[in-house]
Amino acid sequence: MEQASRQGGATSPKVVVVVPTYNERENLPLLVGLLADLGLANLHVLVVDDGSPDGTGDLADTIAVKSAGTVSVLHRTEKDGLGRAYVAGMTRALADGADVVVQMDADLSHPADTLPLMVRTLLGDDDVAVVLGSRYVPGGALATEWAWHRKALSAWANFYVNAILRLGVKDATAGFKAWRGTALAAIDLPSVRSNGYSFQVEMNHRAIRRGLRIVEVPITFEERVHGESKLSLRVQAESAVTPWRLRFGDRGTRS
Repeated sequence: MEQASRQGGATSPKVVVVVPTYNERENLPLLVGLLADLGLANLHVLVVDDGSPDGTGDLADTIAVKSAGTVSVLHRTEKDGLGRAYVAGMTRALADGADVVVQMDADLSHPADTLPLMVRTLLGDDDVAVVLGSRYVPGGALATEWAWHRKALSAWANFYVNAILRLGVKDATAGFKAWRGTALAAIDLPSVRSNGYSFQVEMNHRAIRRGLRIVEVPITFEERVHGESKLSLRVQAESAVTPWRLRFGDRGTRS
């Protein structure tokens, strides 16, 4: 995935897409291919693999070797949650000099072709700290394959989070995000506590508490192409409790 890193003599901002994986062997090469086809200058992919038994980590290593330095892999030995994987990946991305860090699922549910718009929106205004790929702003949509009760649960989750935390964003649980590196530094990334999908809520909450501006752009969220969902009962339970923890006395979210 070789990209030009200079345009008009100026170095383009380094964009690192952090992709946590666990048993995503079929989806990962498709995602890397879609990102490569975007033509986005200075784009890199960091795969964070949690010891996938299906060989995703080994495949990621092979892709990295062939990528001429634009794909790298962080191997973790413990599968301890989506949030932990993202914290590890984002920390590595910042250490490697990322100007923009993107959160993106490996299951192809996030539309890669929206990424250039997200990056342009982020870098086009110095006041924007985070750009969310949102299902709930005009133009956004959920997967047509989702049953009505699954769509209702997603809408309820966003209402629930906003009712408690008053985040002021339409898609509070969104997982497709582009962050300025400086914004990640400002929210004290190493102290983020959440593991599952509530990680998204905690990150938004920290950004809002620090006065950082979040902008939403519409996406169509698709059903995963291959593999199984990681949304367990434990993850759902954590997602229900986290907004209350954040509202009442979580020291890590205080300015």
